[in-house]
Amino acid sequence: MAHGSFGTAINCMDGRTQLPVNEYLRNRYNLDFIDTVTEPGPVKILAENQAGVESIRQRVKISVEGHGSKLIAIIAHYDCAGNPVSKEIQLQQLDAAIKIVRSWNYEVEYIGLWVDDKWQVEQIQ
Repeated sequence: MAHGSFGTAINCMDGRTQLPVNEYLRNRYNLDFIDTVTEPGPVKILAENQAGVESIRQRVKISVEGHGSKLIAIIAHYDCAGNPVSKEIQLQQLDAAIKIVRSWNYEVEYIGLWVDDKWQVEQIQ
């Protein structure tokens, strides 16, 4: 097991979201490290059970089982090139994505985050 406290972020590959999400999680949850699983539009991939779900699942497993992550955050964001739909649709996908990830049955906290047009992080769930 790794030393330090870990959280897991299932985040978009969009580099604009990485720093604000990691800072938010470190500060809000007093974490030392954030394992980041990135995909273009991960909430869509998870919500619609698209190709890539198993890859996400395996990387989350490494974070939780190998690093002892106690938190899984799933992130949607403004201006997503991988999932160019409205905020409302992304938030519906985020809700579905959280349900999918919860079904993996890790004993961790699950949260959903929205990153807005000013790159500020808002906790949705």
